[in-house]
Amino acid sequence: AMDPQQRVLLEVAWRALEDAGKPLEHVRGSAVGVFMGISSSDYSSLLWASRELFITPDNEPFVLPGNTGCIAANRLSYFFDFKGPSFTVDTACSSSLVAVHLACESIWRGESEAALAGGVQALIHPGIQMSFCKAGLLAPDGRCKSFDASADGYVRSEGAGAVLLKPLAAAQSDGDSIYAVIHGSAVNSDGRSNGMVAPNARAQIACVRAAFAKAGIDPSATQYVEAHGTG
Repeated sequence: AMDPQQRVLLEVAWRALEDAGKPLEHVRGSAVGVFMGISSSDYSSLLWASRELFITPDNEPFVLPGNTGCIAANRLSYFFDFKGPSFTVDTACSSSLVAVHLACESIWRGESEAALAGGVQALIHPGIQMSFCKAGLLAPDGRCKSFDASADGYVRSEGAGAVLLKPLAAAQSDGDSIYAVIHGSAVNSDGRSNGMVAPNARAQIACVRAAFAKAGIDPSATQYVEAHGTG
């Protein structure tokens, strides 16, 4: 009765803690926040579309918590006994990045002493994929062609990941392995554009500029850019 996305998040969260060298007994009961991005609910759609096949008197009490978006993050807090903020973020394609942004803000405010941030997507229900196709959102050849004049859609994919974030000074003091330092981040909304699902270039430029300003970094110093793959 549990959405596979929730099970996968348990796995990647555990791996993140292992990779950070944090035994559970060292973090249990502490103010660790959990911020997870999820924008699809294929499994829930599949369950209810075939209720007579998948839902039984034995598993029905677990269907609601197993398929409610907020529980994806709350289950991690419950399992690891984390006391910090815990919620699931859905901003479509940017869900995981916004989860990281909110995790950083929580740490910078002193609300969380550390945070698990990440996201997951599992493509399970064919009907949802068909809806994307009919809406003309997917590339017919199955390839993203971002920043190219021939761009004609994007490609959906599955994946999951989680990172453990904490203040730099604390990570250095604890002798943690540090993969990267987040100097700043920003989030905004497109407002009105050519359509509800159409991007707004001016709004996106403003968001990038705000992130650079927050980080105190000159955009001309940028050496590497990783971009969202919509084409």
